[in-house]
Amino acid sequence: MSIRHAVRTLVLAALLGGLPAGATTMLRADLPQMAQASDAVVQGVVRRVQSRWSGDNRRIVTDVEIEVTESLKGTSGGTVLVTQPGGRVGDIGQVVSGLATFSEGEEVVVFLEKKGASAFQLAGMAQGKYQVQRSDSKTGAMAVPAPTGDAVLIDPQTRQETESNAKPVTLAQLKSTIRAALQAQQVAPAKKGTK
Repeated sequence: MSIRHAVRTLVLAALLGGLPAGATTMLRADLPQMAQASDAVVQGVVRRVQSRWSGDNRRIVTDVEIEVTESLKGTSGGTVLVTQPGGRVGDIGQVVSGLATFSEGEEVVVFLEKKGASAFQLAGMAQGKYQVQRSDSKTGAMAVPAPTGDAVLIDPQTRQETESNAKPVTLAQLKSTIRAALQAQQVAPAKKGTK
């Protein structure tokens, strides 16, 4: 089951009364699953964050333009545009629980799903963003998962509420885990074909 399908199923369940009303609910996704299910995974620097009215003028969306410094999966070089619901235009704001926030100049690793011809959205909502924090220490850069806020996380196996299992790791460890997951994904179909 894809992350997209699982999130849609849980949102539908919430609307039907199976989960607490008013809360954003999403399946907890582990790092290898996020890497494999995403259309693209990139490291980059946020160059622009801009909220605007949607085409039908009924909701606010925020565009986040990320200059890609390294593509770990999918898209190569250039920039990517991440669009997500919510934001502020003038005196009017819209908040959507469970989404990551971005700021200009911030270095990130993001897991992306295609949304239209040229835009993306975060895979797994806030779970799809790691902030890169650099220091002068010998540990190097750290990759810190975005907080999920007041969103309710559901364990994909037990279907019970759970906590996020995402923890800060070094940037090198994050990239290594992503590459290993993608390599395992390529090997799995090859093994099926030999049976």
